[in-house]
Amino acid sequence: MLRRQRLARMALSFGLLGLFGLLQGLGLVVWGYHSSDGRDFSLLNHSLSELGSYGHSSLAVVLNGGLFFGSLSLVLCWLFTLQLSRQLSGHLLYLSLTLTCMALAGVGLFPVNVYHLHTMMLKWFFIFGSISVGCYLIYLVQRPFVAATLWTLIPALISGISLGAFLILPYLELGITEGDNPFYYELVLQLPRPDFWLPAVLVWLGLGSFMLWVLCLLLCTKEAPDEQEPIESPY
Repeated sequence: MLRRQRLARMALSFGLLGLFGLLQGLGLVVWGYHSSDGRDFSLLNHSLSELGSYGHSSLAVVLNGGLFFGSLSLVLCWLFTLQLSRQLSGHLLYLSLTLTCMALAGVGLFPVNVYHLHTMMLKWFFIFGSISVGCYLIYLVQRPFVAATLWTLIPALISGISLGAFLILPYLELGITEGDNPFYYELVLQLPRPDFWLPAVLVWLGLGSFMLWVLCLLLCTKEAPDEQEPIESPY
């Protein structure tokens, strides 16, 4: 029992620390970003990749460091949580979340200046993220419904739809990108670009909803632990 409580506390601590690192890196870079033509940052047509591009973004090292160390902290969170899981669906969920965060760490480790490695890590982040949402839905089917479930289900669905759309839309040949290239190859499209640029919008929507989903998972675990023992207050 004591070991499980210690693991649960460590998982929560590393999870919150990881989210803080991601948000801090993103917030500082967005706040200090100015494009080459003097335009301020916009979620509608600026991509994550260009914010982390050395020589293009003055605070790229802050973003890439936040992505790398924040995601590694989340990896530790899921590895600790994996040890508390008692169901196969829970094992699959936490393992897929681990792989998703490892891919996100790779996005920070290999910025767009290392083009092929960067696009590969970005692609796998979207793939493993979509798989994680699928595993979570399977995981919920095997659990009785509780109020906290709704708070995690909504951001999970938004994340899954956004991540899946990022991967699938280019294959529908809708002419969104030139030659219907996969979106992760188009994230450094030269200006001028549309004011509403769908690849960038899906990146931010997918990443933002994924982080919100992770936060909900961490907070709801304290209130309605699924396969974990509740963390008892020492007071």
